[in-house]
Amino acid sequence: MARKASKTLTEAEQRIMKILWRLKEASVRDVANELSKDKATAYNTVLTILGILHRKKYVKFRRNGRAHVYRPAVSQASAQHEAFDHLITRFFGGSKNAFAQYLIDEEKIDANELNRLKALAQKAKGIKP
Repeated sequence: MARKASKTLTEAEQRIMKILWRLKEASVRDVANELSKDKATAYNTVLTILGILHRKKYVKFRRNGRAHVYRPAVSQASAQHEAFDHLITRFFGGSKNAFAQYLIDEEKIDANELNRLKALAQKAKGIKP
């Protein structure tokens, strides 16, 4: 049985999306060339992943002769928001408070950062520190 496709970006999909967000639009060859700067990447692999991203509605494309030119259909901020919501739902029962408590309990956040976040939260709520 095939596994269910993830709505969030996989690591490989995210690498491609970062290129598209930076370049605004690119052909499969352009993306493959960019990826190959760090690690050799096959054209067919990029083509397959772009097809998946299109089915997931993360990218759109237009024809330019025989080539497809892809562009992001989702902003980077929107993708980050969706990934964060997925993380919170999957691991913390949908509770952002539980996530914040995890960061504090696991000492993943120091006192200075905690105070900065507290100030940001107060500012967002219109409370003066």
